[in-house]
Amino acid sequence: MAEQKIKQDEIRIGENIRQARREKGIGQTELVRLLQLRGIPITRESLVKIERGIQHIQAVQLRALRDALDTSYDELLK
Repeated sequence: MAEQKIKQDEIRIGENIRQARREKGIGQTELVRLLQLRGIPITRESLVKIERGIQHIQAVQLRALRDALDTSYDELLK
């Protein structure tokens, strides 16, 4: 079964991820490392594209980002 992807057309998920990451004082490289430790195969380049809204985010990535950033879906999907 293919992993569900979430489009960023109307919801600015990437901007919300970047804001949450910066508020926590976490760099992109550190966040990628945290995600990889959770078993999420992601590169810094992919995170940059997600934050810029040019790459759709997978549901499993969103879940891991929520956990790594200690935030809520509400904050990431607003």
